[in-house]
Amino acid sequence: MQRDTVEIREGSWEALGAQATEIRHLVFIEEQGVSREEEWDGRDGECHHFLALLNGRPVGTARLLPDAHIGRVAVLAGARGHGIGAALMHAAIEAARRHGHAVVELASQTHALEFYARLGFAAHGPEFLDAGIPHRNMRLLLGDR
Repeated sequence: MQRDTVEIREGSWEALGAQATEIRHLVFIEEQGVSREEEWDGRDGECHHFLALLNGRPVGTARLLPDAHIGRVAVLAGARGHGIGAALMHAAIEAARRHGHAVVELASQTHALEFYARLGFAAHGPEFLDAGIPHRNMRLLLGDR
């Protein structure tokens, strides 16, 4: 039996945006009901992007903003449970470290708090709504990890 292969590509919006757009549209707009206006915030051009491929097929994406916030982490429903989200996060964290950041932050949907906690993130501050979905801020100190 052949093992699944996961590949993470890094690059600009120009390089990865077409595939990332499709994934984010399916996950955030169609599956979660986020409005187009909230999803497409105009910041993609300034971000470092990540695209996950499962057996060569694009199935996940994430972005790293210049201030070391990780966002728009999305994995297609049929590809969940294969470690794609964790692979995307490890790539984004390593990119933040390469860029000299000491801390990485994100706003987690509350249902995903445990996922990020397993990666070392700690929640802080109150719960809040973003795009009508409950979130909490989380932080990971990079240090010498």
